[in-house]
Amino acid sequence: MERELVIDAGGRSGQVAGLLAIPQRASHLLVFAHGAGAGMRHAFMDAAAEALGAQGIATLRYQFPYMQNASRRPDPPAVLQAAVRAAVRAGAEAAPNLPLLAGGKSMGGRMTSLAAASEPLEGVRGLVFFGFPLHPAGSPAIQRGAHLAQVTVPMLFLQGTRDKLAELDLLRPLLAPIPGATLKILEGADHSFHLLKSAGRSDADVLSEMARTVASWAS
Repeated sequence: MERELVIDAGGRSGQVAGLLAIPQRASHLLVFAHGAGAGMRHAFMDAAAEALGAQGIATLRYQFPYMQNASRRPDPPAVLQAAVRAAVRAGAEAAPNLPLLAGGKSMGGRMTSLAAASEPLEGVRGLVFFGFPLHPAGSPAIQRGAHLAQVTVPMLFLQGTRDKLAELDLLRPLLAPIPGATLKILEGADHSFHLLKSAGRSDADVLSEMARTVASWAS
């Protein structure tokens, strides 16, 4: 069962909403940020939290301030990263006996990594990225991932082979020299982890595979 939380995002950002879900026999808590275009109640976030819960991974989803205020324009990076830190603190307080993970979908994951690269997130043992946005669609580059080498905890990257925001030919060599970076490839999945009908399996199958991967990696 989910429990609603109120998180103090700091400064002028005020308070943001959170959703805490702790399954029976939970092993870890993932502080789970949403992507740029949809909030914590987006269908992907709902489905991912459910799949993770089935594998014993508790989740704390939360809104970034701009989404809380019904704006379409993301906050400046400093505001987003402050929200990440606030959510991590809230997760530690809400589930003090669970080891902490942090990360998110697309932009939410990248902001988590930027926060961790600038200063370690207190208590967080690893970062999980659901579709790391390495570059804009159609503009392959690696600059958005340059900070990853400064992250001091293990990282898990869940990436689809059809993800137009992360060419694997660029992501693989970027991650190869980083100790603790693990890349899990989801065959046929796009940036939203959708599959073509010809794939022979469903989007739910991909979510289950990702959740099993997170649980195994975390343990």
